[in-house]
Amino acid sequence: MRLLKKLTETDAPSGRERGIRDIIKSEAAALGYEITEDALGSVIAHRPGAGKRLMLDAHMDEVGVIATYIDDNGFIRFGAVGGLYIKELHKRRVRFANGTVGVIGAEDKSFDKKAEISKLYIDIGAKNKKEAEKHVKPGDTAVFDGGFVKRGNTIISKALDNRAGCYILLKAMEQIKDSENDLYFVFSAQEEVGLRGAKTAAYGIMPDYAIAIDVTDTGDTPSCELMDVKLGRGAAIKVMDNSVMCDINVVNALRKAAEAGKIPYQTDILADGGTDAGAIALTGGGVRAGGISLPVRYIHSPSELADAGDIKACIKLVCAACEHKWQ
Repeated sequence: MRLLKKLTETDAPSGRERGIRDIIKSEAAALGYEITEDALGSVIAHRPGAGKRLMLDAHMDEVGVIATYIDDNGFIRFGAVGGLYIKELHKRRVRFANGTVGVIGAEDKSFDKKAEISKLYIDIGAKNKKEAEKHVKPGDTAVFDGGFVKRGNTIISKALDNRAGCYILLKAMEQIKDSENDLYFVFSAQEEVGLRGAKTAAYGIMPDYAIAIDVTDTGDTPSCELMDVKLGRGAAIKVMDNSVMCDINVVNALRKAAEAGKIPYQTDILADGGTDAGAIALTGGGVRAGGISLPVRYIHSPSELADAGDIKACIKLVCAACEHKWQ
């Protein structure tokens, strides 16, 4: 899991993916894949084949914040980069690209009554605006400050959404044995701000089939919204989310591959949230798209929690999908 630790600890909010992109390009090139990069910064690793053109996608970026204004007392106002749970931001730590760490504070009374991002600020301990500007300027981005922890099969870290997906693709690229398919592994940019990189990458590839690898919520914590996905029960085969109704041929092919390979799997029907599968499906004249999801608790927080066994199941299922004879 050293590679997963390295991926999660690399800061890369949407539109600022350079650090993670360089790592992924290096890892993919070492496996012998043909590497290209498109204008939005998505990395595409190609393994040529005579069969169907199959696109496997995992986004590189993570949620974060962007500094918008610094007041005279050195407090930094900010906007969201991707979907943030505003009520949960108070007193969390964030880290800017230069290493500056700050704490998100709130205008307590008004924030308690109505949670709005305009009532939050970042405190880096500066005495005034001039001192704050030595460390942070408007336009600078920051991500959650949350380290990588592994205990048994339990993994806790920031950015498992979706560095775990990137890890799954890289490990599958290493483990694939025989595949006649024309394989395109896409590590897409800017998913958290509108599924952008996957759409442009898919347009350049125009695959016959596509599978997005991402995380999904679980329904196994106290008083949570009920859903079928649970931690430790294997890979989740996506049926739908807010962005896509998955192609039934892709869903059935993934189920068949999982059963043939005795890979534990469950069903992902995500009521809230979307994935790159939605953007890919609507590219060009349309693409038959589906998804493989990793169950993760506490998504879009500094402490996302996953199961190592589920990650292994996802890797096996991606390999099986790549080796499947697509019609």
